[in-house]
Amino acid sequence: MNTRCCAIAWLLLLSASALAADTAAMPPPDPIGMWLITFGIAFLIAEAALPNYGVIGLGGIVMFVIGALILTNAQLPVPLMIGLGLLSALLLIALLIRALKTRPRHAVSGDAGLLGSVAPILSLQAGDACHGWVHLQGERWQVSSAKPLQVGQRVQVVARKGLMLEVAATDAVSVGE
Repeated sequence: MNTRCCAIAWLLLLSASALAADTAAMPPPDPIGMWLITFGIAFLIAEAALPNYGVIGLGGIVMFVIGALILTNAQLPVPLMIGLGLLSALLLIALLIRALKTRPRHAVSGDAGLLGSVAPILSLQAGDACHGWVHLQGERWQVSSAKPLQVGQRVQVVARKGLMLEVAATDAVSVGE
C-alpha cells in the first residue's frame, strides 16, 4: 500500500512540475493558492496512510479546490483545475471504498463461529445415543443432545459448555433456539 501511495505522490509531483515548466510565460501564481493545493495533495496522501475513513481526504479536496479558485486570478486554465479536482475526488473515493472493504466482519472463530454451525455426527458413545462426536472447524468435538442421535445425521450447534457442544438435529432446530 505504501508503494502505491508513493507512486501516486510522485505522479502528482511530476505532473505539477511539468505544468510549472509549461507555463513559464504566465504571471507568478498566488502563494496562498499554491500552499493550499500543496496541503490538499498532502492531506490526500495522508488519507491513504491513516485509518480515518475520509475525514482528512475531504479536507484535502476542500483545500485543493479553494487553492485552485484562488489561482484562477493567475490565469490557470479552468479545465486543468476541474480535472485535478476530479482526480483528487476519485482518489478519495477509491481510498474510501478500500477502507470500507476492510471493516470488521462477523466472527468466524470462537464461540460466535461455533454457534449455528452444522456438521454430521461421526460416531456415538457406546451405549449412549445422546452423546457423540463431530468434526467442526478443524477440531473433533464431543456433542450432546436431548434426543438420540444417529451416525451421519446432520446437527446444528446451539450452545457450548466447556469442551462439549450442545446440538440439535437440523430439522428440529427452530429460529429462536
